[in-house]
Amino acid sequence: MPLFGKTKKNHVNTPPPVLEDVPAQDFALKLSYAAKSSESVRIKAGPAAVARLARMLDGYVQGEPELVEPYPVELGHAAPFIARMPGAAEWLTYHRKRLPVTRHALEVLEAVDAVDLAFDTLVGGLLDGELDTSGYPEYNAIIGGVASHWDEMTGDMIVRAVVGWGGRGVRGDTDRNASRLLAGLFGNIQADRHSLGVVSVERPVTGTKTDGVVCAHCGFNSGHLRAFYCPKCGMRMARS
Repeated sequence: MPLFGKTKKNHVNTPPPVLEDVPAQDFALKLSYAAKSSESVRIKAGPAAVARLARMLDGYVQGEPELVEPYPVELGHAAPFIARMPGAAEWLTYHRKRLPVTRHALEVLEAVDAVDLAFDTLVGGLLDGELDTSGYPEYNAIIGGVASHWDEMTGDMIVRAVVGWGGRGVRGDTDRNASRLLAGLFGNIQADRHSLGVVSVERPVTGTKTDGVVCAHCGFNSGHLRAFYCPKCGMRMARS
C-alpha cells in the first residue's frame, strides 16, 4: 500500500549540468633573473692569488663567502636548467653540499650567463637582503662576489665583480642597490696590491673545439693553439 496515499518514486543520480563559465582564482609563477658585471682587472698571479679573492669581499658579504672552482672536465655540460637533462642532474649532484646561498647565486648567475664555470672561479655570498626559513635568499636579495679566470697568454688572473638577484619578482630599489654593491666590490678589486689596472679581455672559449692545446694538469681543451696558460687551472700548458 502507498504510504499516506502517495506513490514512492525511485531517485536517479543524474550528473549536474556542465557550466560554460565557472568563477575561479588564477595562479601563476614568473621567475625573473638579472645580473651586473664590472670591468675586468688584471691581477698579478702568485701562490696566494685565489685566497686573495675572498678578501675582496670584505665589508660587503654577509657571513662567510664560499669558493666555487671551475667544473671538472667530466661535468662540462652541467647547467641549472631543469629542462636540459642530464646536465641539470649533474649540476644538482655536484652542488648538493654547497650552502643554499651559493646554490641560489650559481643558479642566477649561470642562468643569465654572468658566470661560466667552465673556466670561471667564483667567490661569493649574500650581499644584501634576507634569507627565508630554509636558508635561501629572498627574491629581492642580492647575491654575488668576484669572478676570475686565468689569462691564457700571461698567466695573470683576470678578476671582475658580479652581482645578481631575482626569482618571484623584484623590488623597485634592487637595481640601484646592486649597482652600489658592484661599484664597491670593483673598488676592492682595484685596491689589491697586485692589481695591474683595468683591462679589456675576452672571456675564454669553453673548450668545445678539438684542435686546441689540452692542459696536461686538468685536461681542459683551450680551443686554440696559442694558449700559453690554461684558462681553467692557470697552469702552464705543456707542449710536445
